[in-house]
This record gives sequence, C-alpha cells and structure tokens, in this order.
Amino acid sequence: MQVRVLFFGMLKDLAGRDGEVLQLPEHATLSDVFMHYEEMNPRLGELAASIAISVNQEFAGPDSSLREGDEVAFLPPVSGGSTDRQIEMPAQSRRYASIIREKIDTQAVLTRLKQPADGAAVVFEGIVRDNTRGRRTLYLNYESYEEMALKQMDALAEQSLQRFSIRDVAIVHRLGRLEIGETSVLIVVASAHRAGAFDACRWLIDTLKRTVPIWKKEHFEDGAVWADGEPFPSGIPRAEGSHSGRSASK
Repeated sequence: MQVRVLFFGMLKDLAGRDGEVLQLPEHATLSDVFMHYEEMNPRLGELAASIAISVNQEFAGPDSSLREGDEVAFLPPVSGGSTDRQIEMPAQSRRYASIIREKIDTQAVLTRLKQPADGAAVVFEGIVRDNTRGRRTLYLNYESYEEMALKQMDALAEQSLQRFSIRDVAIVHRLGRLEIGETSVLIVVASAHRAGAFDACRWLIDTLKRTVPIWKKEHFEDGAVWADGEPFPSGIPRAEGSHSGRSASK
C-alpha cells in the first residue's frame, strides 16, 4: 500500500524533503514508517522523544495501523511550553479560525465580531520583533500543517466558549514571510464582562503556542534557524517506542 508522508519545520531540513509517497507492506504501522526514516537519518531517532506523528491530521501513537492513502505527518515541537490538556475536535461545523498569507486586518476582525450586548472585546496581537536572544532578526517565515492547524484552532475556540464566560472568539494566524512589526497571530474575544474575555484570550494564545502545528524560521544577518520548541503535551503520543523490526521500502 502507499501512504503520503509529510515533514515540517526542522524535520523537513533533516529529511531533505517536505514530503513523498512511501510504499509499505500491508498491516504496517506508524512505527514502521518512523523506523524507515530513522535508518536513513539516525538523527531522527535521537529526536524521537520530542517528535509527534499524525495520521490524517489526528495525533496518533507508534502502534497505529495504516491504510492505503493515509497521510502521515512528522511534527517537531511547536514554540511554547507544555500542557496536559489534549485538544478535542469541535462538535459544531462553525469556523472560528482562519489561516492567511496577507496582512492581518485587526480592525476588520474586531468590527465583525463585536455585538451591542458586549461589554468587552479583548484583542491580542503577536508581533514580529527585531531581536531574538541578542541577535538582530531580519524577518520571520511561518509554515504550518494547515488543515490540522485549522481543526485545532477551531477546537480551542470551542473549548474557550465552554470554559469561560464569553460570547464569541476569532483566531487568525498568518503564514509566509513576515517583516518586523507585522502581526503574526490575532485573537479577539467578545464578552459581556472583561474578566472572562481577558482569561479566555490569555488561555487561547498560550495553548495555541504550545500545541497547534505552526512553526517559525528566524532569519538573521548570519543565517537562519527554526525557533526552538518545547516537548508536546504529555497527552500527545511521540515517535518513541518504535520498536518494530520491519522496515518500509520505497
């Protein structure tokens, strides 16, 4: 059978590709796929404890079985800390989140979200700064596993509506090249009272930065690096535990 394998962030650089079609034996698992690429590049094995894998845009463990046409993605840590809360998919079909490649229009999103009954609208903008750990930043490049990121951003919005006393929320993230001072991510929360809006906005950006598959590459005068990320939350399976003796063949 054949599956589509995708690489993101620093793993794309290690693998030397962003994706390919892989031929697998019947009843193959994610462990087999990881073993295949680990044999090609042992560095992946060293990073196994921090790599998450998804199948068809859902996190999955190494023992997960694969089927013809599945889409497998290797996901390096996203920037941020850790949390023990696992993201669940939203039950409704409404879209709260968007991913764009043009400049974010904060005022337009705020105007669209506000209603006469709202007593508060809290806005958070993530801005590209001109330095990182003492090095002058020239610009950033953001990339994402877009379909999966949108699902998770919508799920976060649904969770925020359940957890906090708020009426509505909008999340916008930009991809591609961003210059200094431009907005990379926007969160707007509307509520009858400010307390819930502030709490929800802080929770949303903190959780997004820890779990949603979006990565940034920082460009400096003397080179470029993928931004460091911390391990995925404990509820998300890792590539470690790939102990199968079988190896895939292309």
